[in-house]
Amino acid sequence: MRKILFVAVAILFALPLYTQTRDIDNILTQRQQAELYNKNLEWKLDNVLPEIMREENLDMWIIICFEYDEDPVYRTLTTWPLDNARRLSVIVFHDAPDGFRKLSATWHGASATGYMYESIFTDRSDGAEGQFTAVADYIREAGPERIGINYDPESIDDFSHANGLSHFHYEKLYNALDPEYRERLVSAKKVVIRWFETRTPWEVSFYRHVAGIAHDLIKEYYSNAVITPDVTTTDDVRWWVAERIKELKLDYWFFPSFRIIRSPENIEKYGRDDNVVRRGDLLHSDVGISYMGLTTDMQHSGYVLREGETDAPKGIKALFEKGKRMQEIIFEEMVEGRTGNEILHRVLERGEEEGLNPIMYTHPVNYYGHGSGMTIGRTDRQEFVEGTGEHKLYNNTTYAIEFSVATRVPEWNNEMVRLGFEENMIFTNGKARFIDGRQDNLYIIK
Repeated sequence: MRKILFVAVAILFALPLYTQTRDIDNILTQRQQAELYNKNLEWKLDNVLPEIMREENLDMWIIICFEYDEDPVYRTLTTWPLDNARRLSVIVFHDAPDGFRKLSATWHGASATGYMYESIFTDRSDGAEGQFTAVADYIREAGPERIGINYDPESIDDFSHANGLSHFHYEKLYNALDPEYRERLVSAKKVVIRWFETRTPWEVSFYRHVAGIAHDLIKEYYSNAVITPDVTTTDDVRWWVAERIKELKLDYWFFPSFRIIRSPENIEKYGRDDNVVRRGDLLHSDVGISYMGLTTDMQHSGYVLREGETDAPKGIKALFEKGKRMQEIIFEEMVEGRTGNEILHRVLERGEEEGLNPIMYTHPVNYYGHGSGMTIGRTDRQEFVEGTGEHKLYNNTTYAIEFSVATRVPEWNNEMVRLGFEENMIFTNGKARFIDGRQDNLYIIK
């Protein structure tokens, strides 16, 4: 994508100053969130979307959906605090010769979509059918060459979110159009993916705060304030995390995961199905929050000290260090323009050479935790991923660097132990970096 001018963005989206030191203590009010979200959305619609549509050779993009049956892309294009479509909702983006136009053919008017939209549906006398007539009339007058719709026959197991157009609405649109324009309908898949994955300058900055909140949350539950060995269960921790997220007026996009990786000694003593956190257990969590239209996805680990221990066993710490080394390899192979499959091949080859025994399953995080964008491997596909595995790495895109490594642990009867890692990363200015640092050491539970 051509470079986008970031003029005055820092001033436009400046945040209030706070005196607290933790991100988790600085969560914005609902009103502040709506104001900032809408300003960012307006800027992105005016500066990012036109560039994407031009690069993907699409001069019109149409989104159609029902109330409470929304296209997943629809929610990312409308202002807050609007949460849902209103009856039949239609958005049209047109890269017209006289300027980029943001249009609404929604029953309740453009305000039901957002203040930056212009209404092209003004006569309600024909009911909802009149909305399709209004769109067809506009298309006849505008004469677009390629009209993108959210339908892609090639997407099956793919985080593309490009199939939000129902067959019912497709037929309504198709029948309303003149024959010559029916032939100009094409899949908007690439525009959808790039809209999802591309971060604005403000989001690049604000994402650090979002990831910081997630890190603060993880530190809270990997402590004796939440975990008491031989008392606390994995379900106790999962529900504590879920309640804490709701207490913060945030959302989780999947129910928190918390599990035990148990040594042979503890398996013999407590069994495999015991879900009480025991001394000597290796702990692994997977938590993702949603805040301000952005998501996180992080897997962190901790160790519960045995009586007399002051640190985790050397073998467990060595396993953790292998995970950190794997992160470094991934970052080195994140090169702009490479496909996910090209990165996958290089990363696995280097990881195997260094004895890390890696399994890769990195995915984008953006509006959704399993967001649209470049995919690097799947747990069941370590050689080639169709669809988004062939998508290229672009600037200003964000990912959950997710993988696992394995090694033998001498203190655990030399058993092979596999540990999952996941941290949020951004690729910007031609370089990969953590959004808010990473877990550098195992959390220690006394």
